[in-house]
Amino acid sequence: MAVAAQENAFGGMLERFGQLSNRRKLGLMFGIAAIIALVAGSWMWSQTPDYRVLYSNLSDRDGGSVIASLQQMNVPYKMAEGGGAILVPSNQVYEMRLRLASQGLPKGGVVGFELMDGQKLGMSQFQEQVNYQRALEGEITRSIQSLSAVQAARVHLAIPKPSVFVRDQQKPSASVLLSLYPGRTLDAAQVSGIVHLIASSVPELPVKNVTLVDQNGNLLLAADEGEADAHAGLDPTQLDYLHQVEQSYVKRIEAILTPLVGVGNVKAQVAADLDFAMIEQTAETYKPNPAPNEAAIRSQQTSETVGDAGKPASGVPGAMSNQPPGAASAPIAAAASPAGGTAAGAGASGAGAHKESTVNFEVDKTIQHVRQPVGGIKRLSVAVVVNNRKVGTGKNAKAKPLSAAELAQLQNLVKEAMGYNQARGDTLNLVNAAFSAGEEEVVPPVPLWKDPGNISLAKEVAKNLLIAALLFYLVFGVIRPILRDLAQQPLHVMPSHAGGGGEAGEEMAEISPQAAARAAQSAGYEENLRAAKELAKQDPRVVASVVKDWVGGGE
Repeated sequence: MAVAAQENAFGGMLERFGQLSNRRKLGLMFGIAAIIALVAGSWMWSQTPDYRVLYSNLSDRDGGSVIASLQQMNVPYKMAEGGGAILVPSNQVYEMRLRLASQGLPKGGVVGFELMDGQKLGMSQFQEQVNYQRALEGEITRSIQSLSAVQAARVHLAIPKPSVFVRDQQKPSASVLLSLYPGRTLDAAQVSGIVHLIASSVPELPVKNVTLVDQNGNLLLAADEGEADAHAGLDPTQLDYLHQVEQSYVKRIEAILTPLVGVGNVKAQVAADLDFAMIEQTAETYKPNPAPNEAAIRSQQTSETVGDAGKPASGVPGAMSNQPPGAASAPIAAAASPAGGTAAGAGASGAGAHKESTVNFEVDKTIQHVRQPVGGIKRLSVAVVVNNRKVGTGKNAKAKPLSAAELAQLQNLVKEAMGYNQARGDTLNLVNAAFSAGEEEVVPPVPLWKDPGNISLAKEVAKNLLIAALLFYLVFGVIRPILRDLAQQPLHVMPSHAGGGGEAGEEMAEISPQAAARAAQSAGYEENLRAAKELAKQDPRVVASVVKDWVGGGE
C-alpha cells in the first residue's frame, strides 16, 4: 500500500509539473540546478587547500626541476608571479622544502662540476678550459651562497695562461659580487673569511688579488690591499674576549653588592684596557768581577820544576851542549819564604826550584727570555651606582641616602672585587643616588579584528554562512513556493455519468478553495462560450451585427 501511495504521489507530482507554465517550469529547474551546483561548489571549496609560496624568484632551470620533482611526488602546485613563484598547499611547504633540499634543489641557477659530466668527443682544449672555469666559478658561488647573510653571489675568475718563463708568469685574480639579505651586513672577519675561501679554491690565487663588492657597489675588499687593512683594529675574537672580561667584572661587582643593597639597586659598568701586543724579550747580563772565593773555577793547572845546578857537566861535547841556559821563569805568586836565610841558602847552594799554578774562572752571565702574555689588563675604569636604601614597609616606605661609612664599606668591597691596582692607573667611582622609576610601557592589546587567528576563523565562518544563506534562499525562496503551487494544483478527473441523462457524477478528488474558485471561473467561461455558439447557429444575423459593432467601435 505504501509503495502504491508513493507511486500515486509521484505520478501526481509529475502531472502537476506538466500543468505548470513554462516560466514556472524553468524556475523550478533553475532552482534545483542552482542547489546542486551550490552544494558541489561548497564541497569543492572546502576541499581546496590554502596555497603558500614554496619558492620565488626561481630561474627557468630550477623552476622546471622543482616542478618535475613535485609531479613525481604527486604534490599539487600552482604558478604565480608570471611563473616566478611556485605555490603548494600550506601544510606541505616545509616538508617539500626539506625533501627538495635533499635532492639539491633549487640549485640557484648556478652550474658546478656537473658541467664536466656532459663532455663531448672532439671538444677543443679552449672549450674544456672554459667549461672548467665555469664549473669552478659555480662551485665557489654555491659555497658563498651557503652563508646565512648572503642571498646571491656572482664570481668572475681571471686565470691567465701558464708560461714556461718565470718572469712572464701572472697570478690569477677574482672579482666577487655579493647580494646580501635586507638588513644584513658583513663584518671584517666574515669578509676575510670569504676572501680566504676564494683564494684557497683557486690554485696560486693570492689574497691580494681578490676584489669583493656588495649589491650597492660598496667596496668590501679591493685587490692589492694588505691583510692589515682587513684586520685593522681588534678582530672579533679579541672583541669577544674584551667583552667577556668587562662582563666578568660587572657580574662580580653586582654579585658582591646585591646582598647588601638588594636586587636591582646596583648598576655597574667596567671599561677594560687590554694589551693584545705579543712581546718577546731576550736579555744577556754580565755581573762585575766577583771575589775569588765566590767565582766558579772552570780549569786549574799546576807545574813544578826542581833545579840541579851542583852536578858536573856531562854529555857529548858539541854545539848543543855549549848553548846558554834558557830565560829564567818565576811563578805568578811566589810563596813567601819563612826566613830570608832559607832563600839565600838555596841560591848559594845552587839548588833551584820552579812552581807554576794557572786557574781559569767562569764568566758570570745571565740569559733571560721573556714572553709577555697576550690580553693582559693594562687599566680598569669602574663606575658603580647604588640606589638609596628603603626604610619602612608598604606605603610608609621612604628612600634614605646611604651614610658615609656605608659608602666607604661598599667602595672597599668593589676595590677587592675588581682587584684595584693604583700603580697601573685603575679608577673607581661609586655614587649613591635615587633610581628613577621608569614608566612601564603598556603594550596595547591586539584588536580582535587584527588577530591572525581570528581573521582566519572569521573567513571560515563567513564562507560557511554565505553557503548557508544561498542554500536557504534557493530552498525557501525558489523551490518551496513552486512545490507549494504543485501541491495546490487540482487534478482534472473525468466525470462519471449515470445512465443516459448526461448528469455529472461526483468528483473523486478533493478541491481546495482557491482551486474551486478557478474551476468556477473556468466553468462560467465554458458556459458562455457554448451559449454564444448556439446563438450563432440559431440567429447568425445577431452575431454578425455584434461583430460589426466591435469592428466599428475599433475604428
